[in-house]
Amino acid sequence: MRVEHFIAKRMAFTNSASFTKIIIRIAIAAIAVSLTVMILTTAIITGFKKEITDKIFGFWGHIHITDSNINRNFELTPIDKTAKYYDQIREIDNLEYQAEAEIFGFKIPDKVTDKVTFGGVKGVHPNIILPGLLSTRDNFHGVLLKGVDAAYDWEKMQEFIVDGLPISYKKDSTSSDLLISKNIAERLHIYTGDKVVLNFKIEKSQIKKRFVVCGIYNTGLEEYDKRFGIVDIAKVQEILGWPASDVQGMEVVLDDVRDLDIISEYIYYEVLPQEYFAETIRSKFPSIFEWLNLQDINEKIILQLMIIVAIINMITVLLILILERTQMIGILKSLGMNNWRIRKIFIYNAGYIIFFGLIFGNILGLGVAFLQKHFQFIKLDEANYYLSTAPIEINWWTVLLLNIATLVVTLIFLVIPTMLVTRITPVKALRFE
Repeated sequence: MRVEHFIAKRMAFTNSASFTKIIIRIAIAAIAVSLTVMILTTAIITGFKKEITDKIFGFWGHIHITDSNINRNFELTPIDKTAKYYDQIREIDNLEYQAEAEIFGFKIPDKVTDKVTFGGVKGVHPNIILPGLLSTRDNFHGVLLKGVDAAYDWEKMQEFIVDGLPISYKKDSTSSDLLISKNIAERLHIYTGDKVVLNFKIEKSQIKKRFVVCGIYNTGLEEYDKRFGIVDIAKVQEILGWPASDVQGMEVVLDDVRDLDIISEYIYYEVLPQEYFAETIRSKFPSIFEWLNLQDINEKIILQLMIIVAIINMITVLLILILERTQMIGILKSLGMNNWRIRKIFIYNAGYIIFFGLIFGNILGLGVAFLQKHFQFIKLDEANYYLSTAPIEINWWTVLLLNIATLVVTLIFLVIPTMLVTRITPVKALRFE
């Protein structure tokens, strides 16, 4: 064992009671708290992004295909789901494409590379959205009925159903089941099994249809929950007088969301006829995704602040250690040890402090994260955060990177305060008390 390591180890693990030992314990605690905050910050923000995007994509799919002339007041323009492009979209697998070359996340100008998508198209689900007026004996509420077929991703939708069952489809007739949101159900005091009436204005005529509430869902996305109900698409086609081949739009579900822009452009430019339009959910509902991107800024600010706190704390502790060990520094210099070797003693000593701080920080941070994941004791206002509890998504590579970055960055900055050692002379040090 090198003499620098030996002395640093004796300093770090000494059992003598002193003011410095209290300072070292405070330093370990500060490092532990900083790492705990960083772990929880990354876990919660990653969880936020995953849970909310899963909700949006689970309810809406990834890409919407509609007639290019459709406007934003839900004017119904049918498209043909039996056309050949429908099967072409369903059969999309891994696509080869060219993109700008990158090194460590930095783009290389004027250089492209061949890439392959992570997956293809998982499913294509036709739908019709029809505005109507939901009425009960005591109240009424405007809704947008989303008609979907039996092949819809009901497995994903099942996660949002808080009471009742999904729509029950019939082979020989249309289903009168209605799946409404918790938001609407509470406003109108509707429960599973209740019969309700929906009023529609088709051209110049008024149409009334009776539905049975089969279930109640809750996505936590208030702007959707307060407006949408889900029914059998055949029922909507019956109300509109459309044939079974006519739908308003199609939701394309992908294997991997990272392929969203590439596959969307491929469908629009290479597959769809000129009169149809493909739009990603990110461009259709940008506000939520912009809000999620802002969380990345919050994450960076918190991580930087915690690193700064750790650095300032360790610099303070290291200066105290050097001042307390002034006589030891004088003795070592008088024995012929040069400044750099003495500085390394204190850097190694700081490394031990940081190491133990990281151990306790990992235990505390991951412990709180696992407790929150299983017991969900941190509650949120779902109206503002789209979730009722703080979500946790632990990325082990991120945790490892946080540990390495905290250790390396802090040690690099600690080289500067050790320069105080060069200002200490043996004669003055031996007189120092």
